[in-house]
Amino acid sequence: MIRLFDIVFSLVGLLLGLPVLLLITLVGFFDTGSPLFRQERVGRHRKPFILVKFRTMKKNTASVASHLAKADDVTPLGRFLRRTKLDELPQLWNVLKGEMSIVGPRPCLFSQEELIAERQQRGVLDARPGITGLAQVNDIDMSTPALLAETDEKMLKNLTVRAYFRYIFMTVAGKGAGDRVPGRD
Repeated sequence: MIRLFDIVFSLVGLLLGLPVLLLITLVGFFDTGSPLFRQERVGRHRKPFILVKFRTMKKNTASVASHLAKADDVTPLGRFLRRTKLDELPQLWNVLKGEMSIVGPRPCLFSQEELIAERQQRGVLDARPGITGLAQVNDIDMSTPALLAETDEKMLKNLTVRAYFRYIFMTVAGKGAGDRVPGRD
């Protein structure tokens, strides 16, 4: 049932959000010259996939988790996109393709070995990664791998259709800070 909601919401979101996607893409060209950011992430069953988001940092920024990034690497447009969570909109394409869910554990980098081990131990990697979830609406990020994996496990064990909609609503209503870069966001 949740996969059906993912397909419908991502398709509707991409179609209705097309003007916003195009506007951000256009402004992004002026901000960084390359509005889309693609990065290999850990997917379901540890399968790699390419996550797509709007670029929020300078083009040649090191590929590290947000909590390890330098504050000066975030662009002015990037700060706005992160604060409003609009940088996540292109991930609806990942959802439509079946690589992600709207609700699930945030996909990490393969270099985040401690988090991967914690998630593997708790069965979290058996689920599709998501755009939002319990950890995100409670400001738990990847800087605390054990707590994050524990929170992801709790969310997945209790993920009902009602909880799915609650996490989406909380995210749209502004709960959670999104991916934070120390000193800026």
